[in-house]
Amino acid sequence: MTDAPSTAALHDTVATTVAVRSDELLALSHAIHARPELAFAEHHASSLVAERLTDAGFDVTVGVHGLDTALRATYGSGDMNAVICVEYDALPGVGHACGHNIIAAAGVGAAIAAANVADELGIRVTVLGTPAEEHGGGKVLMLADGAWDDATFSLMVHPYPADTWPTTTRMQAVHRLVVTFTGQGAHAAAAPDQARNAADAATIALVAVGLLRQQVRDGARLNAIITEAGLVTNIIADRAVVEIEVREATLDALQTLEGRVLACFEGAAIAAGVSWSVDESEPLYADLVQDEDLVEVFAGHLSARGRTLDRTAPPRSGGSTDMGNVSQVVPSIHPVVGVEGARGPIHTAEFAEAAGGPAGDRAVLDAAVALASTIVDAARDPRLRARLVDTQTERVRERAAGGSDPAVGSDKVSAGAGEAQA
Repeated sequence: MTDAPSTAALHDTVATTVAVRSDELLALSHAIHARPELAFAEHHASSLVAERLTDAGFDVTVGVHGLDTALRATYGSGDMNAVICVEYDALPGVGHACGHNIIAAAGVGAAIAAANVADELGIRVTVLGTPAEEHGGGKVLMLADGAWDDATFSLMVHPYPADTWPTTTRMQAVHRLVVTFTGQGAHAAAAPDQARNAADAATIALVAVGLLRQQVRDGARLNAIITEAGLVTNIIADRAVVEIEVREATLDALQTLEGRVLACFEGAAIAAGVSWSVDESEPLYADLVQDEDLVEVFAGHLSARGRTLDRTAPPRSGGSTDMGNVSQVVPSIHPVVGVEGARGPIHTAEFAEAAGGPAGDRAVLDAAVALASTIVDAARDPRLRARLVDTQTERVRERAAGGSDPAVGSDKVSAGAGEAQA
């Protein structure tokens, strides 16, 4: 009987696999970076990811869970299913300024490396291609459709201007809303007294939100834009549209703050004598909850690649991610990997440039090894494996008994919102 390989030997195997495939992984990153695609239109990127995984022996399907650019790729068998999330959407105007090309290539590299030792570990490796993370909530939609029903744990990595401890940057809950004011148009000079100015309501609302910012919790974020407020100066606007996003540390805190924000819009409608309605522009993103054991494992492996992670750095507010919804249901991690030398923060042209350069390449390879090595340790550590598998079993049992997963989607908007006539 042949002795099972040691855990150290398996780590060497995954590192070697990534090294051997480094050229194709970096080519994947560069190809996605060179052709940025927006939410739900990532046809080129999803096809490239599918091609790489198919060549590596995965069973791949593109167009799953009701989304044309979502994909599922599977390899292996066993009672533990490690689900790697791959993102590939870009931002309007600044392309891959969030480095999703790095996320995609690192995730593919980690999946191929983990698949290379899946038989020894007795695991399945699943890749979920998740479109529209920036706007649209692809993971929220896929989660509601059962994409993670068979997941034991889920993991991905996100690029950042510098390396940091995985839980230093807090990813908040966010809800994006569209408020429409409807008034009465009239000639601005001949009959202004017969008008009810919807643009006035939009202006008042933004002033009220601006004043509210003085009384919100540190770390909460409010940002709004007026997207419609009339067409010409000599017609008083009968319609105005405001888009706003509300961010808070937790779902409960978000709901409380959102109620206060919507009161600003209701008051504005009353003041301007118009009606108002509110709806969400995309699904609610929950706050991110990272599994502490998996965080420790990943951080150790990323540090072993020569990166310095300071666990004593004070927490700071980050953005938001639809991975938060997944993490509310399945043990998950969403750590960051530094793109060294980036001359700007994420969501800038400067960061987009760095994400496609040598520092971005190093991030791809380091993150791929760290993710795959985390899967190895999760499968080889008896205590960790038992906890993760038991958690999955209990989740399946609760669902079968009629329970529902938390934070799968949004409950639309806070209680009391909707139509209001001034």
